[in-house]
Amino acid sequence: MILKPIRKAVFPVAGLGTRFLPATKAIPKEMLPIVDSPLIQYAVNEAREAGIEQMIFVTGRGKSAIEDHFDIAYELERTMSERGKDLSVLEPTRLGAGNCAYVRQQEPLGLGHAIWCARDIVGDEPFAIFLPDEFMHGSPGCMKQMVDAYHRLGGNIISVLEVPHDKVSSYGVIAPGSSEGAVTEVLGLVEKPKAEDAPSNLIISGRYILQPEVMHVLKGQEKGAGGEIQLTDAMAQMIGKQPFHAVTFDGKRYDCGSKVGYIEANLAIALERPDMADEVRAIALDLLA
Repeated sequence: MILKPIRKAVFPVAGLGTRFLPATKAIPKEMLPIVDSPLIQYAVNEAREAGIEQMIFVTGRGKSAIEDHFDIAYELERTMSERGKDLSVLEPTRLGAGNCAYVRQQEPLGLGHAIWCARDIVGDEPFAIFLPDEFMHGSPGCMKQMVDAYHRLGGNIISVLEVPHDKVSSYGVIAPGSSEGAVTEVLGLVEKPKAEDAPSNLIISGRYILQPEVMHVLKGQEKGAGGEIQLTDAMAQMIGKQPFHAVTFDGKRYDCGSKVGYIEANLAIALERPDMADEVRAIALDLLA
């Protein structure tokens, strides 16, 4: 079986970030930092680790900071160089010419619509999707684990995590088939089911590898849950027509779309950093005393 490599990734970053207002009034939520790197940087780093070459950002109004972040900052770099500062800290923020593209989602019509907006750049290749506020932390990264599974299985791959049954109504949920290790066959997908109707407690966790045919499905996709064009509904139509599997992520997920999850991620990453872990631990213990 000859598989096309996963060279492109789509980052839907057009959301308004209303849960973090007023912080996100002028700053995209994807630019909120986990310690000293923004959420979008962690997602791009994860993509690079998985061998992805081209980053496609689906943006909206007020998102220019994301473009600036991955551009060259001449004044900043010149000033740092003149002062003898180490410029290597900026290396991850550089996306070379041809390695990034930006398209607009002009209306907030849902995740499925955001992905469809990238159709011309994706073309006829399989591609990855990253939801940056789903901060997936582990080594190897979540997408690397998925790409490894893709090389064995082909088709479509989604990442999943196990959650308590009373939490499933907030997520897309899979109907599982046979499983082997971390890989589970996907027999169906349900978007935000009631707990009593959920086919499992395995939730889709913000990372996808999809075949380009999903774009044809999205073109005619009607609005689903929440009055939005749901990516889950489009993926469900592909089950049975193409191989479809889920990979249970071996790592930790932080829901940085919520304030508590965002704070948890900052604490967790800070406690892993040798340059600050002892001080942060002491501060936390002092606050808890």
